[in-house]
Amino acid sequence: MFERFTKDARALVTGAVEQAERGGASVVDAEHMLLALLDREGSRASFALASLGGGGWLESVREALGEARRRGGLSQAEADALAGLGIDVGEIVARVEEAHGVGALSGDGRGKGARSGHRPFSRDAKDVLVRALRVASARRDRHIGDEHILLALVSRPGVPAEVLADRGVTYEAVTRVLYGGGEAKAG
Repeated sequence: MFERFTKDARALVTGAVEQAERGGASVVDAEHMLLALLDREGSRASFALASLGGGGWLESVREALGEARRRGGLSQAEADALAGLGIDVGEIVARVEEAHGVGALSGDGRGKGARSGHRPFSRDAKDVLVRALRVASARRDRHIGDEHILLALVSRPGVPAEVLADRGVTYEAVTRVLYGGGEAKAG
């Protein structure tokens, strides 16, 4: 499948690996793909994000992803659902961090011998790449670009889609910016 990736899509995947390494993560996850996407310039996906108001909220996206990592990767919707059952995720995080240090639930591999070198892609990250292939195929595009990866990220449940949707970046909005059909505005 990687041979069908454009130069921009390959750079995004490489950037995701670098994000995982920089963060000390033992695997490359969907969040690393989003972080790599935020660092991109001059590509179709970066154009879409900038068109949807990305310049003013990119740092808040990074912060929201960091908060989700502190919650052990739970989305805010999942934390809210647990709160409905009487489980205070914030309190659990505070207790774990009190006992084991800040970021103990982040799952980033720190303190567990996270090695440099090869980092496998998580099931979520692989799912994003498969969805990107499906998006490209459905659009009858011969190659998979970083715009297809962005569309895959916003089309599946999870932290990246939730964080972007909170800022008005939805599948529909990205599609409008990339392929027409009216002017898209972020929330």
